[in-house]
Amino acid sequence: MTNTKPAVLIIQPVMPQLDEKLTQHFHCHRLYEQQDAALFIQQHGKAIKAIVTRGDVGVETALLEQLPECKAIAVFGVGTDRIDLKYTAAHDIQVSITRDILTDDVADLALTLTLAFSRNLVAYHQFAKSGAWENNGVELSSRASGKRIGIAGLGAIGLAIARRAEAFGMEVAYTARSAKDVSYKRCDTIEQLAAFSDFLVLALPGSKENFQLVNAKVLAALGKQGVVINIARGTVIHEPDLIAALQQGTIKGAALDVYPDEPKINPALRELDNVLLTPHIASATHETRAQMTNNVLENLLAYFADGKILTSV
Repeated sequence: MTNTKPAVLIIQPVMPQLDEKLTQHFHCHRLYEQQDAALFIQQHGKAIKAIVTRGDVGVETALLEQLPECKAIAVFGVGTDRIDLKYTAAHDIQVSITRDILTDDVADLALTLTLAFSRNLVAYHQFAKSGAWENNGVELSSRASGKRIGIAGLGAIGLAIARRAEAFGMEVAYTARSAKDVSYKRCDTIEQLAAFSDFLVLALPGSKENFQLVNAKVLAALGKQGVVINIARGTVIHEPDLIAALQQGTIKGAALDVYPDEPKINPALRELDNVLLTPHIASATHETRAQMTNNVLENLLAYFADGKILTSV
């Protein structure tokens, strides 16, 4: 019997809840399960009508070129830096993202990392848990209120971070491609923003223009009391320069949720005491992931019902 469900290609594993819902509505092909992906695409590529992928995975243009009937890409996330949007636009391929759903979670984590680093929370936890407090005094940490926070990228997430930081009594500045209708100071360059900042928060897209934007020059401008917080993409930092700056004391420290080669984390980072590392969990809450799951499904259902996705790029 011929399967009448639209054929959807899932590039990399997605959450079980999403996978289950996709299977209910579509004829799902999982590229990551194929021993010979090239052969599979050669045999089935012309039948694929839509793609599901993650923001950190994207879709290679070379793959899209082999899927002539694919006219929709549903992204589980907001990142499109690994999708050639010029190609999709030229070939009438609609791209959806889970817009506005994960903004608050990512902003929450950015402030959590800022506060945790400022107050030395991880070390205090280990100190108290180990019993060391019984025989040793507590070293002092630093307050966050009154400090300067520079936000690179004042989109929805950057603005949400700024508002949270302002509520904590921090002075806010930002960089963006265009001036925003806000009271925060705007810096013309990332170097100027770094020089302003006690905490430099990266909340910009992982685009080609931002590739390794934060380099040795920027980190030197951030200075010995500065901390870099990255909840954007690992590729926006030149990692060797960051490691050198951390090792040499050029900057005070770093709090990172994203890395250039996830899920691998550079061993040099894991060996440092002046870093706070989390495994790309900015949007990883039950509530947000459930909403993201529903968004991906709703976009695909809308596309196959009337040819138009709901939350386009």
